[in-house]
Parts: sequence; structure tokens; C-alpha cells
Amino acid sequence: MRVTAPGSRAAPGTGPAGIRGDPAAGSGADAPSQVAEVYVRSLIRSQLRLALVVAFGFLVSLAAFALVLRLTPELEAERWFGVPVAWLLLAFGVYPMIGLSAWLYVWAAGRNEARYTALAEEGP
Repeated sequence: MRVTAPGSRAAPGTGPAGIRGDPAAGSGADAPSQVAEVYVRSLIRSQLRLALVVAFGFLVSLAAFALVLRLTPELEAERWFGVPVAWLLLAFGVYPMIGLSAWLYVWAAGRNEARYTALAEEGP
């Protein structure tokens, strides 16, 4: 199954959004392309929802981190090995959280695409 961007030139014999369909599979010539379009829109909505959830979760945890630093001013004065503790928390707390959020998004997006592929191969 080949998926192309809506604005790009699709290969001959492809339906909306560049999805190949088998005209003999449905009741009419447009049935496979309509089903494929519904699948693609569902995948796009699912990926957008996932991106929003991961971004929101990351922003909430980042805000909690900033709040902890704001409510504990003694962390600014505290130093370990000559480095402010707040910087160490940033380096070993927030940056790994960025990586974890990215990994979580990529893993879940791959799972969404695998589900979409399984649905698209099954057909209507």
C-alpha cells in the first residue's frame, strides 16, 4: 500500500491521498478509495491526538519541575561539586524526560501505524 501526501503527485491507479485501491474489492468503483480515505483520516486523527497527549504530559511535568524549583529557593544556593543543584536537576531530570517523551511518541505512533496497516490490509 502506498501513501503519498495530498499535494504530491500520486502514482497512476491510486485513490485519494495516494492510496492504492482495488476497484473490484468494493460494490462500486469509489468504495475502496472511500474506505481508504476514512482509514487515512482516522490515522491522522489518532496521530494528532497522540501528539497532543504527549506534548501536554511533557508540558505539565516541565511546569511541575519549574514549580518545585520556585518553591524551594534553597536549591539555588546548594551546590554539588561546584555546580548548582538546579542545573544538575535540569541536566539529569528534564533532558532525560525529553528523550523519554520522544521515545514514547515514536513507539505509540508506530503502534498506531501498525494497526492502520492491519486494518487497511483486511479491507472492508
